[in-house]
Amino acid sequence: MKTSDFYYDLPEELIAQHPVEPRDASRLLVYDRKTETITHKHFYDLPEYLGENDVLVRNNTKVIPARIYGISDETGAKVEFLLYKRLDLNEWKTLCKPAKKAKIGYRFTFGDALACTVTGAGEMGERTVRFEYEGAFEARLSEVGQTPLPPYIHEKLKDGSRYQTVYAKYDGSCAAPTAGLHFTPELIERIKAKGVDWETVHLEVGLDTFRIVDEEFPKDHQIHTERYTVPEKTVEAIKRTKANGGRVIAIGTTSVRSLESAWDAEAGEVLPRDREATSLFILPGYEFHVVDAMVTNFHVPRSTLMMLVSAFSSRDNIMKAYRHAIKHKYRMLSFGDAMFIE
Repeated sequence: MKTSDFYYDLPEELIAQHPVEPRDASRLLVYDRKTETITHKHFYDLPEYLGENDVLVRNNTKVIPARIYGISDETGAKVEFLLYKRLDLNEWKTLCKPAKKAKIGYRFTFGDALACTVTGAGEMGERTVRFEYEGAFEARLSEVGQTPLPPYIHEKLKDGSRYQTVYAKYDGSCAAPTAGLHFTPELIERIKAKGVDWETVHLEVGLDTFRIVDEEFPKDHQIHTERYTVPEKTVEAIKRTKANGGRVIAIGTTSVRSLESAWDAEAGEVLPRDREATSLFILPGYEFHVVDAMVTNFHVPRSTLMMLVSAFSSRDNIMKAYRHAIKHKYRMLSFGDAMFIE
């Protein structure tokens, strides 16, 4: 299995530059793994495919204004910092551009609200920085930060809330769990009215969301560690669902990774987790223990997310579905349309 096996031709004109209105008006490609059939729907049709014994599990993370631009005290250079992992109260892992202008020991200021000093350097533009500020960090960051839209989105987002899910609650991510962007409060109520359970996990989406796999073989790729939480209430809902013959349906790949990371092989069941670390890299051949179906968007070629959805079905089946979506002009990537893989 090579990384090139997960490449497909993505027409640039199909990369969605803005979300549709309303959220649930996006298209929905339904892929049935048993019959290997494809059905074209809209996202507001999703309740048709849900049963009263099912549970939907969503990632309620909230995107922080993680992209900030600082001026070097030493050289006057302007450098972009993308915050992607908090190490302690004041120290963060960041991705810098241009990284060569952010040397260890250099100090950067972000208006009057925030300053940082570079304390460490890694590969591919990674820098560790320690912040200085008065008051609450989140308040200072909100004064200078911007929503970190993916690099393939070139149009300005008029409403920043459209890169948040309607159920986003806890800060911590540098990217949105985009499969959840299609839900509206009204759609959620329709789903609940069918007797479908509605539960949460929390995973702080990190740097790998912005990266493709560069190694020739996916097994050589090192996925970044992220923090995740699976509450006791969600665990109990999963056990109840399985006992009643229902399905655990993950909303997005981050929910998939959270639930599968919470599986305890020795205990033979999913267990509650509280801000534990995961670097689970799901590739074809992986045995899923918790997730029975998933809602997901269409992903970047050669990404870890393409590999995950391929593991859930098969590489050939997912490539077939993607080719079908492109033929029928589906909108792709973060602001694009969705798939339901059952």
